[in-house]
Amino acid sequence: MSSERTEVQVRPGVEEDLEALTDLYNHFVRETPITFDTAAFSPEERLPWLLSHPEDGPHRLMVATDTDSQRILGYATSSAFRPKPAYATSVEVTIYLAPDAGGRGIGTLLYKALFEALAGEDLHRAYAGIAQPNEASTRLHERFGFRHVGTYREVGRKFGRYWDVAWYEKEL
Repeated sequence: MSSERTEVQVRPGVEEDLEALTDLYNHFVRETPITFDTAAFSPEERLPWLLSHPEDGPHRLMVATDTDSQRILGYATSSAFRPKPAYATSVEVTIYLAPDAGGRGIGTLLYKALFEALAGEDLHRAYAGIAQPNEASTRLHERFGFRHVGTYREVGRKFGRYWDVAWYEKEL
């Protein structure tokens, strides 16, 4: 990598990451329509979310860190798609990057690691919901073989307006 680029390490997320992961997520809660959560979380409130992504199984949390500073640059997860048992072979995937970490290939590294980790799991499909507009996320998902399957129009209200969510799927 060139000198302007940070060396990045991708690894499973651990409980020690909770505060930094919560801070990163809260940025998107407060500043963007990318998540439809509307109130910031405390690390304690986010602990069940972190613990629902162990280092094995179909629900994973992968974290990208700056190799030198160990600062978290982003994370990717696979989570339950829906709670009913017949959905168990489907996951919803998502990715969040620090505001200064976009456009550097970190999302690609995170999804590569996530999908490699999921390769041995009993999974059939991955789904991603992308609040619109979000060209960078759409491009990333299409690069990984996701295809658009439909759009929920004006499905969420945040910041005093309605937002569409485009849904993408990928065979696993």
